[in-house]
Amino acid sequence: MKKALIGISLAAASMMSSGLASAQDTLKVAFIDPLSGPFADVGELMLSHIRFAIEDINAKGGVLNGVKLDLMTLDNKLSAQESLTALQAAIDAGARVVFTGGSGSSAVSAMVEAANKHNDRNPDKAILIVNHSSIDPDLTGKHCSFWHFTTEANTAMKMKALTSFMTEKQDIKKVYLLNQDYAHGRVWAKLGKEMLSGARPDVQFVGEDFHPIGKVKDFSPYVSKIKASGADMVITGNWGGDLTLFIKAAADAGMNLRFINHSAGALPGAVFAVSQAKLGQLTWVGEWHQNVESPKVAPVAAAYKQRFNKPFLAPRMDLTPRMVAAAINKANSTSPVKIALALEDMTYPSIVGDVTMRKEDHQLLLPQTVSTVAPVDGKTVKFGVEGTNYGFRTDTVVEGKNLALPTECKMRRPAGA
Repeated sequence: MKKALIGISLAAASMMSSGLASAQDTLKVAFIDPLSGPFADVGELMLSHIRFAIEDINAKGGVLNGVKLDLMTLDNKLSAQESLTALQAAIDAGARVVFTGGSGSSAVSAMVEAANKHNDRNPDKAILIVNHSSIDPDLTGKHCSFWHFTTEANTAMKMKALTSFMTEKQDIKKVYLLNQDYAHGRVWAKLGKEMLSGARPDVQFVGEDFHPIGKVKDFSPYVSKIKASGADMVITGNWGGDLTLFIKAAADAGMNLRFINHSAGALPGAVFAVSQAKLGQLTWVGEWHQNVESPKVAPVAAAYKQRFNKPFLAPRMDLTPRMVAAAINKANSTSPVKIALALEDMTYPSIVGDVTMRKEDHQLLLPQTVSTVAPVDGKTVKFGVEGTNYGFRTDTVVEGKNLALPTECKMRRPAGA
């Protein structure tokens, strides 16, 4: 009997020390993003992509031979403070991974900093922050963290891809910068000036404005300033309603501006706004767009459409939980530190091609397609999206490895990691 008890104790200790999840039925994960307020539609879109991938993972057996991912959803109301409250609620509920990113870099930064402190104090209850959409380079640069991973190309990578497009457009002469007044908006403006100036020293920058995020209902005063400046192009990091309202105001003023943006086609409303305006040349960059014919994306997009009755827009959000699941299986553990180690330098065969998570800064390298919203012509744009006769014309595709940039990351790693 004594030997049997010793054997049971050793087996239990071995299971606990290895972080295996074989003794549990579920693994709690959390989604924290805006589900109310002016960007609720964006948050719901992101949630449906994350939920779809998790449901599919669970339907195929979950992770670690039967452990299902249990998703809890939390509304951060686009607030850094509310994000911290939500993060604590996730930790208290036992979540080991948080999916986030649609709230802007200030909210993600706050959560990463809080996770750093929590994990230092509570290594046995550590939590990972997996960011699918916030693209401030500092998140994987000077503010990088072992406990944070970004599965979207960052601002510098996106601007590098867009600069290759802008360099070829000799009709671009005068540029205005209009951006949301928060960390990412300012970084987008800064990189736009630096990268385009380096590639096209002949281009003039004729004005710059920052506005409160999600609070401007009428962009006509900004459009009046742009019109007076003589600009033919605007570099804008606006998203959601801040982008669609801006496009509408420019069209109402009769301006056929070229808009350079980072994610317009991956969020609802932008194509519809251009189709209604019939003015404005909206160019954006993302890992994929709906007019790309892909045998790997097509079945996923069709299944997603059947499940949610919405168009599939963002493969990176779909790959985010799948990559985490692959890391859990690779690590044979639900321990966040072991999941993180498994993610480092992982090359994952996603539906948009192989993507690689850099170990040095936890930045995913994934392809970027530059495209412009344009009317359906049956050739370069084969079908319309958002119920319109406008879709996306591919301008150029840049492989992830060609977007890799030097990093300022000096990562502090946990002992033994």
